[in-house]
Amino acid sequence: MARTIPLGEAAKAIGVSVDTLRRWDAAGKLRTQRDSRNHRVVAVSEVTRLAGTPRRHRTGTQSSARNRMTGIVRSVEVDGVMALVEIEAGPFLLTAAITRDSVEELGLAPGVPAAATVKATSVMVERIGLSA
Repeated sequence: MARTIPLGEAAKAIGVSVDTLRRWDAAGKLRTQRDSRNHRVVAVSEVTRLAGTPRRHRTGTQSSARNRMTGIVRSVEVDGVMALVEIEAGPFLLTAAITRDSVEELGLAPGVPAAATVKATSVMVERIGLSA
């Protein structure tokens, strides 16, 4: 039997989400197996095959979402592990619930340029205009 890794590790190695791998499995684009606990696992050879394929949506690259709005952070309210970030983007005021770690990692604070990407029921926030 070929060496296998869990679905989450395979998704990270390929640069896609676990949900994408599940869809690929259902569509026959990826072959998965079930382990003794009935969890999906992927052969390392499959991961290698797919990791070398150019993708439009690799992790850390431009998103395909059409509703990306740039603006300025208006407020950040941190409470425990979560935070509410308000971004003023032209005539729009967007509020996103994100983790405290994300706020700290992105350096979000009032007056900082940021972008909000609205896709389905999710809002993704990124800091923009970073200078080295």
